[in-house]
Amino acid sequence: MNWDDVRMFLAVARTGQILAASKRLGVNHATLSRRVTALESALQTQLLVRRTNGCELTAEGEVFLAAAERMETEMLAAQAHVGRIDSTVAGTVRVGAPDGFGVSFLAPRLGQLTSRYPDLKIQLVPVPRSFSLSQREADIAITIEQPEQGRLVSSKLTDYTLGLYASKAYLEQAGQPRSVEDLRSHRRIGYVEDLLFSASLNFTGEIMRSWDAGFEISSATGQTEAVRSGAGIGILHNYIARQYPEVERILPETSIRRSYWTTFHETARDLLRVRTVVGFIQEAVSAERQMFL
Repeated sequence: MNWDDVRMFLAVARTGQILAASKRLGVNHATLSRRVTALESALQTQLLVRRTNGCELTAEGEVFLAAAERMETEMLAAQAHVGRIDSTVAGTVRVGAPDGFGVSFLAPRLGQLTSRYPDLKIQLVPVPRSFSLSQREADIAITIEQPEQGRLVSSKLTDYTLGLYASKAYLEQAGQPRSVEDLRSHRRIGYVEDLLFSASLNFTGEIMRSWDAGFEISSATGQTEAVRSGAGIGILHNYIARQYPEVERILPETSIRRSYWTTFHETARDLLRVRTVVGFIQEAVSAERQMFL
């Protein structure tokens, strides 16, 4: 069995498409298809059902996927220990992050890191979702809770706070709320509740029992833009909202506190490129910690 064939199978299994997997790996899709076929021949079983709209794992494929991921974990650890892929800061590191932190903080700063290390490629994925580190959806995840399960290494980045905001134009038209109870007579902006990927994102429940937003947006950056446009009152990250002079904090005594954590799989502990990116993020946050509080 060829390890490269296994690696290509993993990419297809995770993306669900040969074309998408070939783009991720940087190989021709026809070559990738042949390598997966070679793996199936070596195992004497069908791992994938190939359709025009994608690939689906067979029952045998599901079983082999678990084994392949264990192989991948051990291979990465072995390569790191013998120094085959860890002698220089090079290669690709994918960082998954909540959209607010990813867009507003990481995106303007990670370019400094790639300038410092020309052979390092950063993939920043700032979307409102959780990332599976065991399935290599990301090498590093910025999480809003400390993971309690899995072979993960996590460390606290910083606490951050959120508050109530509205645009100055909205307040001129609708009036200034003087209490939480007054919010009931205002247009409110909130999350799409069934798309919350963590219970700790349910900020509205900490302010009033029934927020009942008339405008729901599934991302922090989207809510910020809605508040800026005058669509209503929303709960925004203070470090993001402060960037916009057209918005105003209301009821400043109402505050919510959360935390960011850096998390990566323990098998990446010895990978220089991962350690370098984690260290850079931690240093960048530490240098500007006051903005989060």
